[in-house]
Amino acid sequence: MARRRDIILGAAAMAVLGRVAAAADFPDRPIRIVVPFPPGGNLDFTARLLAPPMAQILGQPVIVDNRAGAGGVVGTEAVARARPDGTTLLMGSSGPLSLLPATMPSLPFNPLRDFAPVGPAYRIPIVVLAGRGTPATTLAELVALAKVRAGAITAGTSGIGTGAHLAVELFNNGSGATLLHVPYRGTGPAISDLIAGNVATVFDQLSTALPLHADGRARILAIGSAERSPLLPDVPTFREAGLVQPELTTTLGLLAPAGTPPAVIEILRAALAATLADPAMRGRLQALGAEVASGDEVSPRHYAALIADELETSRRAVALPGVKLE
Repeated sequence: MARRRDIILGAAAMAVLGRVAAAADFPDRPIRIVVPFPPGGNLDFTARLLAPPMAQILGQPVIVDNRAGAGGVVGTEAVARARPDGTTLLMGSSGPLSLLPATMPSLPFNPLRDFAPVGPAYRIPIVVLAGRGTPATTLAELVALAKVRAGAITAGTSGIGTGAHLAVELFNNGSGATLLHVPYRGTGPAISDLIAGNVATVFDQLSTALPLHADGRARILAIGSAERSPLLPDVPTFREAGLVQPELTTTLGLLAPAGTPPAVIEILRAALAATLADPAMRGRLQALGAEVASGDEVSPRHYAALIADELETSRRAVALPGVKLE
C-alpha cells in the first residue's frame, strides 16, 4: 500500500511540475495552511492529514498554522489579507465561510469576494441523533411526537448560530415540528446530555454521531446528505423521510487570498486532487463519514458554488420567524 501511494504521489508530482513554468517556479518556499481554530477537531485533523502528501507533491514543506479566535474570524481574515502568492492558504469550513457571514453582517471579510477557492476536500452531513430514552425510532415518529408535545421535545446542538442550530430551525420549518433548541457550549456537553437522557435529540455531524450509533448509545434517525451514506445504508436522508429542504452538510476545503494567479491556483488544485485520489487517503476520510470530493469536483468553480449555496441556506435559516441568535 505504501509503495502504491508513493507511485501515485510521484506521478502527481511530475504532473504538477509540468505546470510550474507557467507560474514562475511556484512554489519556491514553504506553504502555510492556516486553520482558524485550535488544534483538534475535523478542520485541524484534515489539514494535518493533507499537508504531508501535498508537500511531497509540491516539493516544499506544507506547514499547518493554527490561528484561532472569534469563532474562526481571526485566522480567516489573516488569509484574506495575506499576500496572494499561493504560500498562505485557508483550511476553510462552513462556519467562517457561510454561517458567520449570515449571522454577523460586520465581518472583516467577504467569503465570496476575498478568497480564491482551490477546491473542496470533502463534505460531512449533519444528522439527527435520538437518545435511547426517546420514544421515536424514525424521523416520522419524531416529527409526530414533536407536534403532539409541542415545545417539549428537545434538540441539543453545539451552540447558537452553528450549522446544527440552523439545521434545527430548517427542520422545524420544513416539517411543522416544534423541537425546542437547547444550545450547549460545544458538541461534547450536548452528547453527554443525550446519553444521560437529559435531551431527547442532538443535531450534529455524522463523524461525531457514528460511534454513538454503532455502540447503541444513540440512534441516527436521518442524514442531511443528498444520498444515503454507505456507512449507514439503512438510515434515510431527510428527503427520503419526507422532509424536503436543502442538503445539511459542512464543507471543508482549501482557499487562497483573492488575486492569487490562476496558474498558481491550478498547481495547488492539482496537488489537492492528487492527494484526495489516493485510496488510503479516501479510506481514512470516508471512515469518518466524509463524502470525499471526486477529481472533477476538486475545482475552484465547484467549491465557489458550494460556498454560495451554503451561504444562501444559512441566510434562509436566519430569516425564519422566531430564530434567535442571542
